[in-house]
Amino acid sequence: MKQNIALFFIVIFSLFVAVQPAFAQEYNFQDIPQKLEKVSQGLAGRIGVAAQEIGSGESITVNGDESFVMASTYKVAIATTLLDLVDKGQLKLSDLIEITQDMMVAGDNAIAQNFVHPGIKLSVANLIEPMITESDNTATDICLKPAGGPEAVTKMMRSIGITELRVDRYTSEILRDFYGLPDKAYASVLAEAIAKDPTLAAKQPDRNLEFEKEDPRDHSTPKAMLELLLAIDSGKVLSEKSREFLLATMSRTRTGAGRLKGLLPKGTPVAHKTGTIGGVANDVGYVTLPDGRRFAIVVFTKSSTTPEASRDRAIAEVTRTLYDFYYLSAQGK
Repeated sequence: MKQNIALFFIVIFSLFVAVQPAFAQEYNFQDIPQKLEKVSQGLAGRIGVAAQEIGSGESITVNGDESFVMASTYKVAIATTLLDLVDKGQLKLSDLIEITQDMMVAGDNAIAQNFVHPGIKLSVANLIEPMITESDNTATDICLKPAGGPEAVTKMMRSIGITELRVDRYTSEILRDFYGLPDKAYASVLAEAIAKDPTLAAKQPDRNLEFEKEDPRDHSTPKAMLELLLAIDSGKVLSEKSREFLLATMSRTRTGAGRLKGLLPKGTPVAHKTGTIGGVANDVGYVTLPDGRRFAIVVFTKSSTTPEASRDRAIAEVTRTLYDFYYLSAQGK
């Protein structure tokens, strides 16, 4: 009896060992894009994916050259431009910037919620933090000004060879155009608009095809965003100190728990930035594998009529599929 039990466990263990590289053998680089589309089917309107193991030269893409609304993932480009100015000595992370009540932007806004009285000054570092971790729109628009405005961010991208990522507007302008507001979407403007038309409050999760497809501003291809992530990580664009600052900040992101992180093993290190507007749900960043290797990943979605939870699930399914592929393919070598 004991021999039979021992034999049973030996067989099970052998099967487990054999199965580990099986995923990688079944799905090679050429097969993975089709697999990614399959696991996300029905969960989001259309996906765009670009991923690459850090240190390798081969990427996996789905609709990699197609243009997508970045939403708040464009804040990674803004932070990069600001930190480049810090590296050049034109700005300090400790520099204080005054914030007045008329600068408060609608949307995710930790600053507006926590500082209701006049007399606010925050350092550049303390503005980048909520811009990334909380997707704070007030912090973003304030950060854009010392960065030189949207045009300066796009110029920065071009200077490092990224041609298919463009930043055109402040978040207050993006929200103005999405909601069809008469002025920039400062908190007071949106509150007044909602008072006149209460249905505006329910429009945020609804897709706006004109906004997504016909307006090319503040768009990126998945490949271009991946290029930015790889440039940040490699030191092509930032000093080591600034790189560590940005990645540490991205690792503290509190939005989008169901996206890149959604189906990964508990405790998996993820440094990322989310983006959400209308039918758009995005997440971009870096995932660390159990053996310490890392991969950069971009998942964009658009034209979705599904609930936001389903869009999140699409991103989670894509991320987990890539996580398994990158990890198990190495185990089979």
